[in-house]
Amino acid sequence: MNLAQTPTAPSKPRAFDLIAFDWDGTLFDSTGIIVRCIQAAVVDVGGQRPSAEAAAYVIGLGLMQALAHAAPDVPPEKYPELGKRYQFHYKQHQNDIVLFEGVLPMLAALNERGYLVTVATGKSRRGLDEALQFSDLKGVFAGSRTADETAGKPDPTMLHELMTQFEVPPERTLMIGDTTHDLQMALNAGCPRVGVSYGAHEPAAFHALKPLHIAHSVPDLHTWLLQHG
Repeated sequence: MNLAQTPTAPSKPRAFDLIAFDWDGTLFDSTGIIVRCIQAAVVDVGGQRPSAEAAAYVIGLGLMQALAHAAPDVPPEKYPELGKRYQFHYKQHQNDIVLFEGVLPMLAALNERGYLVTVATGKSRRGLDEALQFSDLKGVFAGSRTADETAGKPDPTMLHELMTQFEVPPERTLMIGDTTHDLQMALNAGCPRVGVSYGAHEPAAFHALKPLHIAHSVPDLHTWLLQHG
C-alpha cells in the first residue's frame, strides 16, 4: 500500500487519544519465525517439540512465561537454558523479520492526526530497543512498555503505566493486538480493543473478549482507525 492509496481521515473528533500496539504479529511479521524458534529451543533442552499451534499460542507472553507454557515436560530448573536457546535461535533470524506492508503509512497517518502512538509488548526491553533502531521507526512511538520491565500479558500493568505517563483515561486508550493475551490485557485495564486476524491467534477466539473490530489486514486496520478512532 503506497501513500497514494492511504485512506483519507475524516474530520470528526477522535474517539481515542492513546493507541497501544502489540509488536510481534501486529506490526512485525514475526509469528512464523518465533514459532520455529520456540520449537527448536524446546527440543534443544530435551523437551517434546510443541505443535505450531501451541507455540503460537504463547506469543505475546513474557519470554520465560511463554517457554514454560510451551514446554510443560521441561523441568523448571531448565528454564534458564531454555530461554538462552530460544534467544540463540531468534538471533539467527531476527534480521529476517519485516514490518507488515502498510504499517509505516498507517503509523505516519496516526501521528499526523495527533494520536499518542505507543507499544505494549511481550518482548524484552533490549529486544524492543534493538527493533526500534530500524531507521523508519525512529521517532514514531511516543512511549513503550515491555513485559520484563512491568508484567507479562494479560496483566494490565503495561497499559496502566502508559495511561499514567500520558494522563489518558482507559476509555480514551485503544489496545491493538493479534492475540487473546493482548485483548484480555486491555479488558483487564478497562480499555477498548481491536484484534487483528493475521497474527498468532485464530480470530474466532477474540469474540468473547468483545473487540470493537477484527482487522484482516493492515489496510483494513488503517481504514477502521481513521473512520472510528
